[in-house]
Amino acid sequence: MSSQAGVRLGIDVGTSVVKAVAFDADGGALAVGGCPVELTHDGGGVAGAVEQDLEQVLARLGEVVHGVVAEAGVTPELVALTGQGDGCWVTDAEYRTVRPALSWLDGRAAGLLDEWTASGVTEQIYRVNGSALFPGAPAPLLAWLDRHEPAVLDRAETAGYCKDAVFGRLTGVRATDPSDSSMPFGDGTGAGYSDEVLSLTGLTHRRELLAPIVGPVPVAELTNSGARLLGLPAGLPVSSGPFDFPACGFGGGLSGVGDALLIVGTTLGCLVHVDRLHTSGEPAGFHVATGVPGRWLRAMPAMVGTASLDWLLRTLGLGVGAVQEALAASPPGARGVAVLPYLATAGERAPFVDPRASGQLTGVRMTTDRHDLVRAMCEGLAYAARHCFEAAGRPAPPSPDQAVGRLVVCGGGTRSRAWMSVFADVLGVQLELARTPEVGARGAVLVAAGARGIELDTAAWTAPDAVVEPDPRQRERYEDGYRRYLAQLAAARPLWSDPRPAELSTTSGAAE
Repeated sequence: MSSQAGVRLGIDVGTSVVKAVAFDADGGALAVGGCPVELTHDGGGVAGAVEQDLEQVLARLGEVVHGVVAEAGVTPELVALTGQGDGCWVTDAEYRTVRPALSWLDGRAAGLLDEWTASGVTEQIYRVNGSALFPGAPAPLLAWLDRHEPAVLDRAETAGYCKDAVFGRLTGVRATDPSDSSMPFGDGTGAGYSDEVLSLTGLTHRRELLAPIVGPVPVAELTNSGARLLGLPAGLPVSSGPFDFPACGFGGGLSGVGDALLIVGTTLGCLVHVDRLHTSGEPAGFHVATGVPGRWLRAMPAMVGTASLDWLLRTLGLGVGAVQEALAASPPGARGVAVLPYLATAGERAPFVDPRASGQLTGVRMTTDRHDLVRAMCEGLAYAARHCFEAAGRPAPPSPDQAVGRLVVCGGGTRSRAWMSVFADVLGVQLELARTPEVGARGAVLVAAGARGIELDTAAWTAPDAVVEPDPRQRERYEDGYRRYLAQLAAARPLWSDPRPAELSTTSGAAE
């Protein structure tokens, strides 16, 4: 196989798919591949368990890389890793699993997190580093293991993140980058762990399980065993990080303060580039260190997204093609139908945290049709994104030409241009559709190249594929729709706190 200067391999170890792209010197894709990986839900009978097998992830990674490199017909000069964040990947000194990895989707630590919330621990952590907790975050998962499986941690060398476990197996180097380390154990600088957070979570005695932080990203050489796994030459430089959210930010070209990224995927990811930590207000979302001093991505990772739309389509017996049809048939405002799209079984984590959050349909009449329901869900998700951005400090501008910074969009939802128009109208700004394919892998390559002193034309690598303009004729309608959305949300939230039927609560109260 030939070697071609300027070819870099980007890898994204996702929750359900491992993907790889061979990029040429200008950021074009020479070859793209992907392979699914499994999530298991048995967890030895533990309620809420969602686990993954590192060995399977590595095997799938090897398959994908072999295929992409063969299709490209060239050997890359650099391998750049990104991947899913959060969760807890427990490995030994040889970077082999001590137990199956706990996914970020895992809910076994929900009760422990309730204890921390009631005692004020979660809020105190947020005041330290601007990161809210949810059951699948590393701190509650590690604390759960410390409480229920201490012998596992006693045998472990590292309790870390997915991409770092893969990096360890490929290079033999134990390290993490500022993005993953900044939450939830970060000290707010992006360069260190917080003694206070470790103490608050009762994990001071497990500090040695946290990998050293190397910025902007760790880079090491591919070992002989790593080379056999990937089918690449030993000694090839490999980088680890940032994790998928910030990697997408870099891949989308976020650079200036105020630039923002919207990921329309299974969940919504709303990120804003900021120059200070925001640790006041209601704890929600998190701050991701970028590896650049004084720069963070303030993230509001909602649990809602295309999964909510997919649920509605399945319930109605429709395919994804029905979205385009519905947005053409039902007018803006969905003939009065409105949706609170909080359908995730784990509740919501941004722009507020409530494990009991649930969805709501209002304004439905006998004249309502399926097109109205689909449009209402599309609009409800756009309102949720606007709410996240406002919570992250980037409100909708008075007019599109007054927007501060770019707003880049990526994710599977961008395949529907009509839906992107709804987002543009609700957010009131021009949307730049990120250059494809695989924005996260693209961002990982850009960061790795910078760490290696390789100059790339970042503007060309991150030039948008298309631009979607808001329709000024819809501004007033969607401003009113957003106000109604917030009012409905405010009315619904108190009802989530009591799972009992309303009539039972009323009767019980009267009897007392």
